[in-house]
Amino acid sequence: MKAFYSDTFVLPLPQEHRFPMAKYRLLRERLLADGVLDQSELCVPAAATVDELLLVHAPAYVDAVTHGTLDGHAQRRVGFPWSPEMVERSRRSVGATIAASREAVGPPGHFVVAANLAGGTHHAFADRGEGYCVFNDVAVSARVLLRDRLVDRAAVIDCDVHQGNGTASIFRGDPAVFTFSMHGARNFPFRKETSDLDIEFADGASDDEYLGALASHLPAVLDRERPNVVFYLAGADPYEGDRLGRLKITIAGLRERDRVVFEECRLRGIPVVVTMSGGYSPDIDAIVTIHANTIREAVAALDRAGSSERSHGPLSPAY
Repeated sequence: MKAFYSDTFVLPLPQEHRFPMAKYRLLRERLLADGVLDQSELCVPAAATVDELLLVHAPAYVDAVTHGTLDGHAQRRVGFPWSPEMVERSRRSVGATIAASREAVGPPGHFVVAANLAGGTHHAFADRGEGYCVFNDVAVSARVLLRDRLVDRAAVIDCDVHQGNGTASIFRGDPAVFTFSMHGARNFPFRKETSDLDIEFADGASDDEYLGALASHLPAVLDRERPNVVFYLAGADPYEGDRLGRLKITIAGLRERDRVVFEECRLRGIPVVVTMSGGYSPDIDAIVTIHANTIREAVAALDRAGSSERSHGPLSPAY
């Protein structure tokens, strides 16, 4: 399984900043130490090009980010102070999802998973960033695949606790990309956009409710929409210990969520591009464990797919 990382491109933040930037490096180190991935499976991506960013983002916004002319309000909305390192980090993170997308797509019926060990920047709109998201990596990657005719239909399965408002806005009315978001009803963003399917949870929702909703809706979405690729945002922030989450999902429940997503895609021969998305627990080890479990479940699904192909040949797409 190929996984792309950009944690060596460090975004300088004030000491008191609450964004847990170290989690990305710690995740990569955990995956290697535990033998989940081998060093040969880890790749540093190229930065997204300006032309790729412009498939989604407004020229004036890309120019302002690139040249450091974002005003103070725009920087506060993003949540990061501007710096050349912020620009490079943001472009590399988008590049990681583009690279994972190219790795994942291939002949119909072959289940492949590729990962960005960061990404999931779903609060970035076409003309602005917010919520620690500068450019929308999944939106740019989907548009790259569509432009290059590598797919003609994509689905975004967003399981971050915060609605993917930027993604919903970017793809509103676009029949080539289906947006599905499972998120807290009373959480950020407080003014929601409209996804193709929004599933909202009250504060304190537990594993049973959360996993029941996923099991109820995901198979129907995949069967009805028939995507050539799924972008899966595997947020760690529905976790019960997350300071921004407001839900009560356990680490075991989040691992089961991951298993369900990968298994439903495996059964249909749909490749998956997975990004880590949010996670803000004061216990950074818990965040790393949740993200590492996502990659563990991806590897397990690939092992099941390999066993199936050895026995029966490639899966026929369900559509």
